[in-house]
Amino acid sequence: MKMAFSSVTKAKEYLKTISKIYSNYYMQDDCSVEISSVYEDTRPREPEYLAPLREWEKKMGFVTAIRWTSAIPIVIFHLITALSIIYSVIVGSIPKWQTFLFGYFMGQVAGFGVTAGAHRYWTHRSYKATFPLQIILIICYSVAGQNNIYNWVRDHRIHHKFSETSADPHDARRGFFFSHVGWLMMKKHPDVIREGRKISMRDIANNPLVQFHTKYFDVFKFVFCFFLPTLIPVYGWHETWTNAILSQPILRYALSLNFTWSVNSFAHIWGNKPYDRHIRPAENWGVSAVAMGEGWHNYHHTFPWDYKASELAYINNITTSLLNLFAKIGWAYDLKEASPSLIKSVINNRGPTHHH
Repeated sequence: MKMAFSSVTKAKEYLKTISKIYSNYYMQDDCSVEISSVYEDTRPREPEYLAPLREWEKKMGFVTAIRWTSAIPIVIFHLITALSIIYSVIVGSIPKWQTFLFGYFMGQVAGFGVTAGAHRYWTHRSYKATFPLQIILIICYSVAGQNNIYNWVRDHRIHHKFSETSADPHDARRGFFFSHVGWLMMKKHPDVIREGRKISMRDIANNPLVQFHTKYFDVFKFVFCFFLPTLIPVYGWHETWTNAILSQPILRYALSLNFTWSVNSFAHIWGNKPYDRHIRPAENWGVSAVAMGEGWHNYHHTFPWDYKASELAYINNITTSLLNLFAKIGWAYDLKEASPSLIKSVINNRGPTHHH
């Protein structure tokens, strides 16, 4: 019993440590600081040892300065993920099939929290949710282990309003890497900060459930993203602590993050544009497959209020299917959709020159 207790205690300490590492690059909020020049005006407020780095960044032509307290943890985390995979292959420590299945399930839970919760519900208000469904969305979003809801929603609302401009937090014009993960590793452009202060966030700021979640954000994130997903395989089907940790709070979490980021990168660079040829977001099958239906991005940016985030609800769109199930029991209602006539009209005016 003492050995078991010791193992649990060590696992808790380890998970808390990696949770802090992961949180470093998600809990930064540049929108609370004064707008100033990207380099010169901010440098006096920084430690002197950063001066050479800032000079190097300028010479390299970076648009904004690197946020090293975010960049380093991101790089370390992905190195840990790669080394974990190599370690498992070398030593032959393969998780049980139940662990793989559980990891896939938790990935879908996390994805639903992001797509149906932070994205389609809190950001776009594309449908209404009863209190029980809101609680489910809160828990699912906690499993994803991303930013707090307020910051996620604010950044995404700015993104839609100023897509592919200097005020876009993950402006795809700055390249694939920046739009995928680089934007989390760099200071926000002054235009992002400026416009972020103008975005209406009253609905989020005055939401009691979101307020509660934000107040205890670190607890929710640690418990649902790292602690429970590691504990369940160990005590559910006697998975080893090593395999449980490597497969859940590391590999599963890394995949979940990158699948979410792919919407900002892949779906803003590659794909076709059947609805609006004048914008960068495109229809991308691959992104929809890994992001539960969020890859139909040309449609989504054309009709952002549509709860389906696509024209065809059941084509590679797990989130919409789940929302329809909740709609049948009355937990999701007032689902907004773009009418066929409106879609046709937009295609005729802004779609491809030659279309069917």
